[in-house]
Parts: sequence; C-alpha cells; structure tokens
Amino acid sequence: MRGASAPVMSTRGVVITGGAGGVGYAYADSFMRRGHWVVICDVKDPSGAVEALRKKHEGSIARVHGCVCDVSDAASVEKLGVFAQEKLGTIHYWINNAGINGGRRPFTSLSTSTVEAVVKVNLIGILLCTKVALDIMQKQKGVESHIFNTVGSGVKGGGTPGYVAYGATKRGLPQMTDSLVKELTTGVPGFDVEPPVGKVNCHTLSPGMVFTDLLLNDSTPELRKFPFGVLAAQPEEVGEDLVPKILATSGNGKAVDFLTTDKVLIKFWQKFVEGKKSEYIDDDGNVIKMPGAQYEDNGVRKLY
Repeated sequence: MRGASAPVMSTRGVVITGGAGGVGYAYADSFMRRGHWVVICDVKDPSGAVEALRKKHEGSIARVHGCVCDVSDAASVEKLGVFAQEKLGTIHYWINNAGINGGRRPFTSLSTSTVEAVVKVNLIGILLCTKVALDIMQKQKGVESHIFNTVGSGVKGGGTPGYVAYGATKRGLPQMTDSLVKELTTGVPGFDVEPPVGKVNCHTLSPGMVFTDLLLNDSTPELRKFPFGVLAAQPEEVGEDLVPKILATSGNGKAVDFLTTDKVLIKFWQKFVEGKKSEYIDDDGNVIKMPGAQYEDNGVRKLY
C-alpha cells in the first residue's frame, strides 16, 4: 500500500539510466516510494539494485525492472527502449543520469581512449537515449512526457581543471536541450513534419554535488573539506528533493536543480558565519562514517 505521505498521483512509468547506484538508485527509490513503475539500466548488472529496491518496497504498488545497457552504444540503447516499453507500457519520464568523468587529473595525462569514453557516455549517450526516448514518447497518443538531461560541473562555462573532457560534455547539454525544445515547439524551418500524437518536453536536471564515486574518486582532503563538506549531499537527500520537482514539472525547457541559489547561500551562511561543521566530512578532510553503514574504500557509503 502506498505510504500515507505520498502525493495522490496516478502511476507513472520512469526510465533511469545509470540507476544501479548513486543518485540514479536514489531517484528510483524515491519514485517507487510514490508508487511509480521504474526501469533502471546500467553498464554493470543492476540485478542487485533491483533486488534491494523490490525488497524495500515489498507490498507497494511500485515496480522496478533492470537491464544492462551501454548508453554509448546505439544498439544497446535501442534494446533499452524496447525493454522499457515492455515493462512499463507507457513511459512518462526518461532521466538521462548515466555519466563518467574519466578521473580528476590533467588532460594531458589522459589516454585518448579515456577522453573518447567520457564523450561517448556523457554526450553521445544522452543524444542516443534522447533519440530513442523521443521515438517512443511521440507515439504515445494523448500522453505528455518528459526527458531530463543531467548537467554537472562546467555547465555554466568557466574552467573545470582536472575535468576538461567532463566539463566540455556537460557544457554542451543545455545547448542540446534548448535546441530540442525549439524543434519540439516550433519545428525546423523548411521541414514539414506531421505533429506527433504524443507531446514530449525536454529539461535539464542538476543534482549538484553528491557523495558518489564521481565526486570522491581522486579527491583530496582539501576538496573534501571545501566545497564537498559544505555543498555536497547524500544520494537519498538529492533524490527526495528532486523527484517531487520532476513530477511537478510542466511545460518545456525547465531547469530542475538541487543546489538552488537560496540553498547555496544558506549553506555558506551556516558554514562561514555560524561555524556549523559538516555532517559528512571531518576537520581533516576525512569522510565521517556513520555507525552501522558500510563504505567503499573511497568513502562512498553503500546504498544496498
């Protein structure tokens, strides 16, 4: 039975890439808490995540299914689309969450294969997933659906030393999303396209700094103290903040953010004016490990 605190809303079908861990897993958990049906995919076998989510939401109307998908491979993404349709019937939300950063290191020290992998997963992968999602969603008669493209460090320009390839891919996503919004609303001059039977909207989604492998791998004590210790959050906190915002999003071309300006200013005030200490990072820049929780060697807390 759905929890008493869950909003009254009919069941929605949700696809989440990179959903076997981190914030993708937290998104799935939050959607299921609200009674929705979810498909997660990951480049690694997501069966452990699926089992944990099913156990956690046993007795709920929520459902979850998982499959292996390499988002940088067109054939693999096509198979994801077929799998999601089979399991969900109707897809209302498609969240392009999968991403890698290639490690925090000088660009000149990266192999060309690492640069290629970052671009293929973060940019080509989102293009492929968005294309497959559009093909499906525009054929869903009478259904209004939403695609969310995850942005990150570098999205607003400026330098991202240590993450040149990653920052470049994230910088490109707002332009891609804006272009799609215009195509979907006004079309392309010179091309007469029959209006689709399903309406699709595209948005950006920013989870901010999250205590995952992407953040903590190759990090230093100084980085962990600031900005991580001030601005970063646990996956569950981000999921519980963003999923209601996702479900409430209407229209086209919206930016859905965890670290809003107000939230950043409050965190800065608490740290630098009130002297509040971090819940997650100690004064030496080490991850504070909570009793009863299990952690990876890099300090990331295991979610299941």
